[in-house]
Amino acid sequence: MEQNLTSATEAELEKDKVVADSDQRMGQSLAPSSEAGCGKDKAMADSDDSDSEDEAQQNLQLESLQTELAANPSNYDAHLQYIALLRRTGDVDQLTIAREAMSELFPLSPTMWLQWIKDELSIDTASRPEAFSRILKLYERGVFDYLSVSLWCDYINFVQEFDPIVRQCTPTGISKTRDLFESALTAAGLHVAEGNKIWEAYRQYEQAILLTIDDTDAQAKEKQVQHIRSLFHRQLSVPLADMSSTLTAYKTWEVEQGNLQDVESIELVDIYPHVASSYQKALEMYNARFHLEEQILSSNVSNSERLQHYMNYLKFEQSFGTPARIQVLYERAITDFPVSPDLWLDYTRNLDNTLKVGNIVSNVYSRATKNCPWIGELWVRYMLALERGHASEKDLSDVFEKSLQCTFSTLDEYLDLFLTRVDGLRRRMTSTGEQDLEYKIIRETFQRASDYLSPYLKNTEGLLHLHAYWARLETKLGKDITAARGVWESCLKICGSMLEAWNRYIEMEVELGHINEARSIYKRCYSKRFSGTGSEDICHSWLRFEREFGKLEDFDHALHKVTPRLKELQLFRIQQESKSAEESEKNTKRNAREKRKMGSDITEEQSSYKRLRDVGNPEKAPEENKHQVQNSSQVTKVEGVNWKNTKIDDNPSEQQFSHEKNRAYSDHCTAFISNLHPTANYEHIRNFFSDVGGIVAIRILHDKFTGKSRGLAYVDFMDDEHLAAAIAKNKQKLIGKKLSIARSDPKRGGRESSNPKTLKEHVHTTNHSSQKGSLSKETEDTYKEDVKDAKLSSTKPGNDNIQLKGKNTFAVPRNVRPLGFTANKPKAEDADEKPKSNEEFRKMFIR
Repeated sequence: MEQNLTSATEAELEKDKVVADSDQRMGQSLAPSSEAGCGKDKAMADSDDSDSEDEAQQNLQLESLQTELAANPSNYDAHLQYIALLRRTGDVDQLTIAREAMSELFPLSPTMWLQWIKDELSIDTASRPEAFSRILKLYERGVFDYLSVSLWCDYINFVQEFDPIVRQCTPTGISKTRDLFESALTAAGLHVAEGNKIWEAYRQYEQAILLTIDDTDAQAKEKQVQHIRSLFHRQLSVPLADMSSTLTAYKTWEVEQGNLQDVESIELVDIYPHVASSYQKALEMYNARFHLEEQILSSNVSNSERLQHYMNYLKFEQSFGTPARIQVLYERAITDFPVSPDLWLDYTRNLDNTLKVGNIVSNVYSRATKNCPWIGELWVRYMLALERGHASEKDLSDVFEKSLQCTFSTLDEYLDLFLTRVDGLRRRMTSTGEQDLEYKIIRETFQRASDYLSPYLKNTEGLLHLHAYWARLETKLGKDITAARGVWESCLKICGSMLEAWNRYIEMEVELGHINEARSIYKRCYSKRFSGTGSEDICHSWLRFEREFGKLEDFDHALHKVTPRLKELQLFRIQQESKSAEESEKNTKRNAREKRKMGSDITEEQSSYKRLRDVGNPEKAPEENKHQVQNSSQVTKVEGVNWKNTKIDDNPSEQQFSHEKNRAYSDHCTAFISNLHPTANYEHIRNFFSDVGGIVAIRILHDKFTGKSRGLAYVDFMDDEHLAAAIAKNKQKLIGKKLSIARSDPKRGGRESSNPKTLKEHVHTTNHSSQKGSLSKETEDTYKEDVKDAKLSSTKPGNDNIQLKGKNTFAVPRNVRPLGFTANKPKAEDADEKPKSNEEFRKMFIR
């Protein structure tokens, strides 16, 4: 088993060697050549033209990539292409700037760090202090991003070669190198497949120090021997690849020290029983992990399968509960899968449960948010980890601001970020007492959250929770009741159709003992429409409030207000149930009729004749046809106008409400609104009249062909009091346009609206909001267009007007002339056409 794993490791080493050789060749392309200053040979002279063309093409590519990165700095592939192109051109300064810009946004892979370091080494002499310091920082940054044994080994070799203190083997240099090796062992010493590289390099360094000690200094020499022996013992107790080779090397070394006669003759247990026991335990642990190591190192599996193998391996390690070994395996996994959100979430969750605080946790979160910045949960937990570690306000603020620059998949993630930030500020404020400074930041954070989320989270529980939290902190921490009311008023503008928003506002006032203010809120909302049983609930809530807090006069006043409202709602509910029953019955009949139709042998011609006969004679039509005719006349009556080029599209909820309550509210007072903004919808109109209340239905007129709003609407109110209040808002602006609001007579809708003359007279006589009884210019202009459309609705090009009169003309199609009509026959203006009876129409259709 060890041999197979060693083969896999050797394959990985060979791969690293190929990459290193490639990097070396690329690095040499940046290095100044000693032959560059010599005379150019003929072949190079002949290629000048092609080189200039390549250079021009590279410049164009560079400009294109610079433009792309300026517009979209988060384009990872563009960064890679830009850096690769700069390496080919040899622009060292610009290359360094490009790499710094990328490292600010993304963690760099170990290969990219090695390329960067080698490019720096090819330019500067590392022995110079400033160059050594700069390259040393690059190594430190590189080993921070991802776990890489090869990068650690390169880092150690660089220090041993170029650090003058280390090369002189001074006590300070030896201590510095040992600290570096210990850091490497902490990071990768438990790496099952490659960790032995660091252990071996550490032993070789200590053995080299042993050779520098004078033989006369027996004490120092013995101390160094014990140090090397301790390293062997430590390594033999760790499950690593090729453990048998390590054991053989140890025995050989002990023979050199004179403690063993022969490597094969004496067992380790005879000299160091505790070492033999540790080695046997480590070997068993390695054998238990061998098949898992083979799976994650195999090159014959897909990425998804390898990731699953890592997850299985992690579960296996977690069952033993060794935090250091689990962390190293997580680091190996994220090195292979750096943009796996589930892996980072699992890793950070494990650290939160084990380490909880410390630089290790915050560093892992920093890397997690760099690799997966689109995961809001990582940012939230990052801020919580910083707070547990007592990070400064600046660090917390910086992380919060960075998180807001990311793009998340849901708005709830943004909301969670804002709330987490407020939670932390609140906790710090209550613990430090810096109320003036801290609460100002809390208020600003709430305001930013409301400004950003309100357009997208209207009438949602999340936005309501945000404002409720805000209002509570205004009263408890800010000590500003006026500001708290302002928060609720702002919330009602966005979530005013939610009953819970009104209830929470009232609860705040009641909790503070402001009974009159709570009563005024009830007066504002009792007549509003809420989903479900909300309308009834608010009425009952008002009565309960007055029983518990008000006087008898207050209770009587509330009872006087809510009683007709409750009756109205009860009637509406009865009609809803009745309609549901009728619809169910009608659907049942329709299904039965369709089944009979499928089994019958009646031809299509006979069916058409029967339908025409039934339409011509309503008395013999089926009961459901009568019902449909009756309903169609009701809809026309509610909608009020029926122009050819105009249709009235109700908000589905409003349409259902108005149709079902047609009989109950046939006497409603109606306001006619003109000069509406084309984008105005039902919610805009409802909010505009929110202070008036009493709205029963809203109908906006749309063009039949384009579907666009005509700037006209009808609003039904339950009584004259609400209508008068609505008309008082005449000339007020809605979406930047002044509305013209007038009283409308619903009894004069229907047939009269098709006559342009009566239409204009109707508007002039019903415009109570105008002092002189005339239309405003905007309203008159609007009605000129409506009058024009009204003419078109009853006229065809090249023909005279056709005016249908009488009670039995409903069966005539709107856009089809009656049979026997003479197109060019003149007709006196005062002559009345004799209406045809139902029997005459029936004969016309079946002739």
